[in-house]
Amino acid sequence: MRLSFCGNDNASAYNITAGVLRNVCFVDALNLVPHVFLLFITFPILFIGWGSQSSKVQIHHNTWLHFPGHNLRWILTFTLLFVHVCEIAEGIVSDTQMKSRHLHLFLPAIMGFVAATVSIVYYHNIETSNFPKLLLALFLYWIMAFVTKTIKLVRYCQDGVPFSQLRFCITGIMVILYGLLMAVEINVIRVRRYVFFMNPQKVKPPEDLQDLGVRFLQPFVNLLSKATYWWMNTLIISAHKKPVDLKAIGKLPIAMRALTNYVCLKEAYEEQKKKVADQPNRRPSIWLAMYSAFGRPILLSSTFRYLADLLGFAGPLCISGIVQGFQNTTYSTNTTDPSNSYLSSDEFLKNVYVLAVLLFLALILQRTFLQASYYVTTETGINLRGALLAMIYDKILRLSTSNLSMGEMTLGQINNLVAIETNQLMWFLFLCPNLWAMPVQIIMGVILLYNLLGDSALVGAAVIVLLAPIQYFIATKLAEAQKSTLDYSTERLKKTNEILKGIKLLKLYAWEHIFCKSVEETRMKELTSLKTFALHTSLSIFMNAAIPIAAVLATFVTYAYTTDKPLQPAQAFASLSLFHILVTPLFLLSTVVRFAVKAIISVQKLNEFLLSDEIGDDSWRGGDNSVAYESCKKHTGLHTKAINRRQPLRYQLENYEQSSRRQTRPVETDDIAIKVTNGYFSWGSGLATLSNINIRIPTGQMTMIVGQVGCGKSSLLLAILGEMQTLEGKVHWSNVNETEPSSEASRSKNRYSVAYAAQKPWLLNATVEENIIFGSPFNKQRYKAVTDACSLQPDIDLLPFGDQTEIGERGINLSGGQRQRICVARALYQNTNIVFLDDPFSALDIHLSDHLMQEGILKFLQEDKRTLVLVTHKLQYLPHADWIIAMKDGMVLREGTLKDIQNNDIELYEHWKTLMNRQDQELEKDMEADQTTLERKTLRRAMYPRESKAQLEDEDEEEEEEEDEDDNMSTVLRLRTKMPWKTCWRYLTSGGFFLLFLMIFSKLLKHSVIVAIDYWLATWTSMGNASEFMNADDTYHVAVFSILSGAGIVLCLITSLTVEWMGLTAAKNLHHNLLNKIILGPIRFFDMTPLGLILNRFSADTNIIDQHIPPTLESLTRSTLLCLSAIGMISYATPWFLVALVPLGIAFYFIQKYFRVASKDLQELDDSTQLPLLCHFSETAEGLTTIRAFRHESRFKQRMLELTDTNNIAYLFLSAANRWLEVRTDYLGACIVLTAAITSITEGPNSGFVGLGLLYALTITNYLNWVVRNLADLEVQMGAVKKVHSFLNMESENYDGYLDPSQVPKDWPQEGEIKIENLCVRYENNLKPVLKHVKAYIKPGQKVGICGRTGSGKSSLSLAFFRMVDIFDGRIVIDGIDISKLPLHTLRSRLSIILQDPILFSGSIRFNLDPECKCTDDRLWEALEIAQLKNMVKSLPGGLDAMVTEGGENFSVGQRQLFCLARAFVRKSSILIMDEATASIDMATENILQKVVMTAFADRTVVTIAHRVHTILTADLVIVMKRGNILEYDTPENLLSQEDGIFASFVRADM
Repeated sequence: MRLSFCGNDNASAYNITAGVLRNVCFVDALNLVPHVFLLFITFPILFIGWGSQSSKVQIHHNTWLHFPGHNLRWILTFTLLFVHVCEIAEGIVSDTQMKSRHLHLFLPAIMGFVAATVSIVYYHNIETSNFPKLLLALFLYWIMAFVTKTIKLVRYCQDGVPFSQLRFCITGIMVILYGLLMAVEINVIRVRRYVFFMNPQKVKPPEDLQDLGVRFLQPFVNLLSKATYWWMNTLIISAHKKPVDLKAIGKLPIAMRALTNYVCLKEAYEEQKKKVADQPNRRPSIWLAMYSAFGRPILLSSTFRYLADLLGFAGPLCISGIVQGFQNTTYSTNTTDPSNSYLSSDEFLKNVYVLAVLLFLALILQRTFLQASYYVTTETGINLRGALLAMIYDKILRLSTSNLSMGEMTLGQINNLVAIETNQLMWFLFLCPNLWAMPVQIIMGVILLYNLLGDSALVGAAVIVLLAPIQYFIATKLAEAQKSTLDYSTERLKKTNEILKGIKLLKLYAWEHIFCKSVEETRMKELTSLKTFALHTSLSIFMNAAIPIAAVLATFVTYAYTTDKPLQPAQAFASLSLFHILVTPLFLLSTVVRFAVKAIISVQKLNEFLLSDEIGDDSWRGGDNSVAYESCKKHTGLHTKAINRRQPLRYQLENYEQSSRRQTRPVETDDIAIKVTNGYFSWGSGLATLSNINIRIPTGQMTMIVGQVGCGKSSLLLAILGEMQTLEGKVHWSNVNETEPSSEASRSKNRYSVAYAAQKPWLLNATVEENIIFGSPFNKQRYKAVTDACSLQPDIDLLPFGDQTEIGERGINLSGGQRQRICVARALYQNTNIVFLDDPFSALDIHLSDHLMQEGILKFLQEDKRTLVLVTHKLQYLPHADWIIAMKDGMVLREGTLKDIQNNDIELYEHWKTLMNRQDQELEKDMEADQTTLERKTLRRAMYPRESKAQLEDEDEEEEEEEDEDDNMSTVLRLRTKMPWKTCWRYLTSGGFFLLFLMIFSKLLKHSVIVAIDYWLATWTSMGNASEFMNADDTYHVAVFSILSGAGIVLCLITSLTVEWMGLTAAKNLHHNLLNKIILGPIRFFDMTPLGLILNRFSADTNIIDQHIPPTLESLTRSTLLCLSAIGMISYATPWFLVALVPLGIAFYFIQKYFRVASKDLQELDDSTQLPLLCHFSETAEGLTTIRAFRHESRFKQRMLELTDTNNIAYLFLSAANRWLEVRTDYLGACIVLTAAITSITEGPNSGFVGLGLLYALTITNYLNWVVRNLADLEVQMGAVKKVHSFLNMESENYDGYLDPSQVPKDWPQEGEIKIENLCVRYENNLKPVLKHVKAYIKPGQKVGICGRTGSGKSSLSLAFFRMVDIFDGRIVIDGIDISKLPLHTLRSRLSIILQDPILFSGSIRFNLDPECKCTDDRLWEALEIAQLKNMVKSLPGGLDAMVTEGGENFSVGQRQLFCLARAFVRKSSILIMDEATASIDMATENILQKVVMTAFADRTVVTIAHRVHTILTADLVIVMKRGNILEYDTPENLLSQEDGIFASFVRADM
C-alpha cells in the first residue's frame, strides 16, 4: 500500500472547488506549519547554547529563577502533550479503519507533540540562563498554532460535526490550551518588559541561590524536576564516590529554617493568646496556631492526595475494560463503516491498546501526586518541628527557677517534650492527610465494587470494615507492650552499667556469675514483654495479609450462590484489584487514629509547658533582653560582641551622658554596686525564704557571705540575680560606670552580665577551652593567667588532647574538684564587672583553695577592680574580705567589715575564732591527704590506656584487613555498596537452623498458595464464558477456592509468627552470648575499650536487634516474594514479558545500588545530628541560672537554632532521597504494567490470564520501593549485629586450670605462705613485660609493704596474684600450690583484696558484703564492727537490708572504703592484698584501717601497696620497686638506716 498524505482511496481528496479551507486534508497540512516553524528556529539556538554550555563547567545555579507563570506553563504544556497523545491515538485508530494510509490524520499531531516538547526544553534553558528576549520565538509559535487550530475548529463547526465526536473535542481543547499559553507568554512580557518596553526589569535570583552553601534545591528547580526529584541525582550518585557529610548537604533554605518558622508560629500563638485573654478558664489553642501557620501546605498536600487516590481507581477500571475488550475481540469481528472516519469517544475508549496507554499514564500521574503529597507533608512536618523546638527553647530560657527546683517541671519532662512530643506532632502531620483522604477512598471503592458485583460486594466490604477495629485494638496493645519492654530494658542497662563499672572488683572476687545472673533475670522479663510485642506485631501483619483474602472469599462465594450469571474475568479481577486498594487505608487508619490520640495528648503537654510560670522580667537590670531574636539573624554565633552591631554608638552615647551627669550624683551611691532594700524573696511557694534583707555590696571590693549550711547564702545570690520571686522590696543595681574612658574597654565589659559560678558545677558538652571562654573572645595571656590561678594546667596536660578535649556528659568524666575549678575559671575569665562565686572551695583541697584565693581572687580579680561576692564556709579567709555579710536562717545577722564586727558583735567574732581554730587543725591533717594528686591520678588512670584505644576504633577487623591490603578507591567503594550478606547469615543462623528452615518453608508455601488462589480464580472465570450452566461444576470451583483461601489465611498466621519467633530467639541468643563473652573478657579489654562503647552494644544495638530487625526482615521477604511471584505469574501468562523485563531489571539494580549507599549515609547523619540537639536542651535546662546570670541567652538560642537546622536538613535530605527512590521505582512499576498489558493483549492465552497478569503487575508497583527501602534499612540495622559480633570474637580469660576444683583442699590457702619465683608478667603477649624476674618470699602472717613510684609495677604485682595479667615466665606458689594450675574461679574466690577505689553496688548492704549469701548475720555484724560501721548501719532503716544507691552515692568515700574492708574481712582468707587502699580517704578512716589490719588480720598475710610511705613503716618487710624490678628488700628499720637508700629518700619526702 503506497503512502500518501491525503490517502489514495478517495479521488476527491485533492479537490478544492468548494474553497481551499473546505478541504480537510489541506487544513491538516496548514496545522503542520507552526510546528515546523518552531523547530527551525529553536534547534539552532538550543544547539549553539548546548555546544557552548558543555565547553563551560556546569552553570552554577545562581542564575536560576522562575519567570512569571512558571508552574502554570509547565502544567499547560503537560496537558497539551497529553492531548497530543490522544490526538495521535485517535488518528491512528481512525486510520486503521480506512482502506489506505491517511497520514494527515496523525502526522500533524506527532509534529505537534515534538514541537510542544521542544518548546518546554527551550523555555527551561532560557529560564536558567535568564535571557528572556529569546522567548519571542515561543510567543510567535503560540499565536500561529492558535490561529491554525481555530481555523480547523471553525471548519468542523461549518461541516456540522457533532460534539460527541472525539476529534471535535480534541480540537476544541487544543484551541483553549494554545490560547492560555499565549496569555502566559503575554504576562511574561508584561511583568519582565523584555520587549516592546523601554526599561526591561532586572530580576535577581532568590537569596538562597546566591548563597552557595544551600544545596537543597527542591523549592527552586522547575516543575518536572520537582516532581521527579531530578536535582537529587548529583547527590545520590556522588555518595558512591565519597560519603555524604554535612558539607555535602549544605544548609537549609531560609524559608525552612527554624527561626523563620518560629516567628510564624509564635505570632499565630500570640494571636490565640489575645483571643482568650479575657476568658480566664480557656487556654489558647495550639491547633489553631499550627493551622494558621502551616495550614496552606497541608491543604495543598491533601489536594495532591485526593487526586492520587482518585487516579488510583483508574487501575481496576482499566483492567476491567481491557479484559472486557479482550473477550469481545475473541468473540466478535470488527464491522465499521469505512466512510465515516470520525470516531466517537466511546469507541475510542473500547480500544484495548488505548486503555493500556491510559493505564500507564494514570499510574505515572497517580504516583507523582502521591509522592508530591508525601513530600509536602514531610517538609511541613519538619518546619513545624523546628518551630516547636524553638518555642520550647525560648520558654526554657524564661522558666522560673522555682518551677525547676520545686519539681513542677523536671528535666525529664523537658527532655520528653523535646525528644518525644515534638516528634509525635511531626509524625501526626505526616499522616494527617490520610485522615480525610481515607474515608473518601473507602466510599469510592465500595461504590465501584457495588457497580461491579451488586449486593455481594457489600458482604466483602462488611468483612473488611468489621475486622478493622481489631486492628486498632492490636495497635493499642502494641504500644503498651513497647512501654513495658522499655522499662525492663532501662533496668537491665542500669545493672549492666554497674557490672561494667565494677568489673575489676567482680573478677578479683570471682563474683561475675552472680551479677551476670541478675542481668539475665531482667533480660528474661524483658523478653517476656518482647514476646507479647512480637505476638501483636505478627497478628497485625497477619490481619493485613488475611483481610483481603477473607473479603474476596466472602464476596465471590456469595456471588456464586446468589446470582445466576457466571462470574466474568473482567468483574473478578477488577474487584480483586479494588479489594487490594481498600485494605491499605483500613490498615493505615488504625495507625493514624493512634497517632491522632497521641498528638492530642502531646499538644496538651506542650500547652501546659508553654503556659507555666516565667521568671519575673528583670527590667531593672536593664538587660538587652529585647535583643533576643532580631540580633540572632545577624549574630554569627561566634562572639558576644556581634550580638548587636549598632552597639558602639549607643554605648558611647550612654558613656557620654553618664560622665556629664556624674558630678550631680550624691557620692555615697557611687561605691555601691548592688543594693537590696527591705527584700522578701521566696521560691514560688509564697513563704519567704529570705526575709527583711537590707544589704549593700560595695563596688570593686570583695564581699564575703558566711553562715551555717542552709541559712540562705546561695539563695541570696540568686535573689540578687532575679531568679527568686520578689514578694516585696527591690534590688537596685547601680549603673556601674567604667573607670576607663575608652569606649572599647567599656563595651567589651558587658555591663549587666554577672560572672557566676554555681555551687554545683555545670559544664557544657564542649572542649575545656570552650567551657572556660564561654563565648568571649580568646585572649591568650588572660586564658593562661586564669588556668594558672585555678591550677588547671596539670589536669589539662593529662587529658589526651589538652584543652581541646571534649568534657561534659558525653566527653571525659572529670572529678568534682576538676569540674568546680573549670567553672570558677569560667567566671574569672569573663570580662564582667561583677563576679559571684558560690562556695568555690567546697570540692577543693587546701592547697588548691589557698592558691585560688591568692592567685585568682586576691590578685587576678582585685587587679581588675571587679566587684566580687563570695559565699564560703572557709572562715580563715575572712581577714581578706573588704565587707562581710553574716547570715542566719534566711536573715542578715550582721553586715560590715571584720573590724566592725570585732568591735560590735564580740560573741560572733569569738564563735568564728573557735571555728577557725578547728579548721586549722583539720588543715594539718588535710595536708597529708592530698586530694588533688589523687584526682589527677584517677584521671591519668582513665587516660593511660587511650593510646591503645585507637586500635579499637575500627571495630571490625575483617574490614580493616581488606582496606589495608588495597586502599585505593575501588575497594572502599566495593565495601560501601556491598550488602553485608555474611552478617545477615550470622544473624539468621543465631536464631537456630530449625526456625530458619521453618520460616523459609512457610514463607514460600504461603506465597505459592496466594498465587494458587488467583490462578484458580482465573481458570474458574475463563471457564464461565464457555459453559452457561451453573451447577456441580461451580460448586466444585467454589469448594476448591474456599479451601485454598482458608489455607492461605492459616499460612499467613504461621509465617508472621515464625518470623517474629525467629527474631526473638536470635535476639535472646545474641544478648546471652554477648553478656557472657564480655563478663569473661580479660581486664585489659576493659582498660582499652571505653565504657560507653561496650554499653552501646547493650543499649542501642541490642534494641535494634530486639525490635527493629524482625519487622524489617518480615517486610523485606514479603515484598520481595510478592514481586517475584508477580513477575513469575506474568511471565507464565505471556513469556514475551521476560524480554522486556531485562532492561527494567538493570535499571532497578542501579537505582537500589545508588540509593542504598546514599540512604545509609543520610540516616547516619540524621542520627548523629539528633544527639547534640537533645543534649543542648538538657544542658540548657541544667545551667539555666548560669546562662541567665551571664546574660548569654541569645548565644545559646543561636546555637539551638543552628543545631535544629542541621538536624532538619539531614532529615529533609533523607526524606527527599526516599521520594527520589519511590518516584523511580513507581515509574519502573508503571513500565512493567505497560509491557505486561501490551504483551498479554497481543499474546495472551485467554481473558482470565490477561486479568491475572495485569492485577499482578499493579501489585508490583506498590511493593518495588518497599524492597529497596527495606534493603537499605536492613543494611543499616545489620551494622548492630556486626558490632555485637565483633565483641563475640574476643579472647576470653582462660578459666579452667590443670587441677580439678575438687583436688584443691577446702581450706587452701591455710598458712598464707607466698613464694614468688623468677616472675615475669606482661599485659598482653605483644606488649613489653611490666615485671621482670621478680623473686620474693613472704612468710605466713607477715605484713609486707610494697612501694615505688607510679608505674613501677606495684599494682601489676598485686594483679599477678589473681592471674589478671599474663604470667609468661616464673611462678607464684601459695601454700605449696602453683597458682597457674588452679581454675581461675577457685583461685580468686580464696584470696581477698581491697582496691584503691571503693566500689559499692546498688542493693542491700548485706548483698554488698556477701553477694553469695554464704554468711550468717552475726558474721556480717562482726565485720561491720571491725570496720567501725556497726553503729552507722544500725541507725539506717532496715539495718543490713538498708539500700545502697547506685555507686554507693549515699555514703561518703571514707565510709565506702570501710565497707570494702568489711567485705574483705567477711571472706575468711589467709591472704589479704591492699592496693593503695588508703589513697582516697581521710586520716581518721586511714587510722581505723591501720588498726584493723594490725588486730583483726593479725594472723593473716597482708600485702600492702603503699601510696604514702608512712603507712608501711610498721610492716615486717618492705619491698621497693622500680620499673618492674625489686631494688630493695628488707625490714623498714634496716632500710631506713641506709641514708642513701631509695626507701629512706621516700620517707624523707613524705614527712
